[in-house]
Amino acid sequence: MAQTRVAARKTAKRRQWVSAAKSQAASRRGAQRRAQTRSALIKAAQRLIAEERTNVAILEITQLADVGIGSFYNHFESRDELFEAAVHDALEVQGAFLDQLTTGLDDPAAAFARSFRMVGRLHRHVPELSKVILSKGASLITSDHGLAPRALRDIRAAVEAGRFSTRDPGAALLIAGGAALALAQQLHEHPEVDAAVLTDTVTESLLLMLGLSAEDARDLVAHDLPEVDGPFEGRPKAAS
Repeated sequence: MAQTRVAARKTAKRRQWVSAAKSQAASRRGAQRRAQTRSALIKAAQRLIAEERTNVAILEITQLADVGIGSFYNHFESRDELFEAAVHDALEVQGAFLDQLTTGLDDPAAAFARSFRMVGRLHRHVPELSKVILSKGASLITSDHGLAPRALRDIRAAVEAGRFSTRDPGAALLIAGGAALALAQQLHEHPEVDAAVLTDTVTESLLLMLGLSAEDARDLVAHDLPEVDGPFEGRPKAAS
């Protein structure tokens, strides 16, 4: 009898383990499906923002995302909330890209130059993502995501390191941000313009404004840009 009870307990425990494993697997599959649905909605919204079609009905958004309309409300309360999330996602992608791009650089002036040069090129290489980010307009300059906080960090660090001589990093960021927005608009409106040449020219001018010598500024914009994978998976890659 004792052996029978022990065997029964072992069987019951195995059943509990199997049941728990099945439950965890189902939970993981459910979380994966929810993540995929949210991602599909955000990508659809980003496409619509890039096409300047933000007044579409929610049904059209879900059709573009190839999800049921009921799924929309499992993730977002309104169309505006979805579009806000779409812009935030684009800025996070840009931020992750810039972090990867500048890893290992000890010179903050070089980090600033590399980031600005690559972002300028991305307007051509990932135009849809660029238009989504630019939909925020001038508020991008003081945003807590994307290029702005990283540029301010690098400017401050370069001042502390004696590389930049600007007295007000915040004001310098406003100038750099304005230049970045104007550059983006020029590249989108004039496809015949060489993005790399114009971006490097603007970058060199900014470096001079920040206090770098003419020789150092020319040297930094002459550096080769690395090829970086990861954040732009599924989108055209940036070129050096």
